[in-house]
Amino acid sequence: MSVIMTLRLEGDPSKLEEYAAANKDKIAGIRDRAVEKGLIGHRFVGAIDGNAIMVADEWPDQESFQAFFSEAQEEIGPMLQEVGISNEPQPEFWRTLETHDKYGWQA
Repeated sequence: MSVIMTLRLEGDPSKLEEYAAANKDKIAGIRDRAVEKGLIGHRFVGAIDGNAIMVADEWPDQESFQAFFSEAQEEIGPMLQEVGISNEPQPEFWRTLETHDKYGWQA
């Protein structure tokens, strides 16, 4: 069973969007490295009224994410610093609960 990984980052969602628009190849390169390590799904989301960004990923297991994240720090660290992320990323891992009401996202 796959896992959901979330990272909550303190920073301006607009700055991340600006960085991504100006650095499409860098962003795609990081994503491609993640896919090579097993990434199933990925989204950045930003707080509507706040200074927070969340990464939500689906991975085959925790180890796959951790292998990717540790190998990609040379690229991820400078990107987070450039967009003004002020906290150290702390991944959290979640399992999907069987509640018999799944909908969307290819349920």
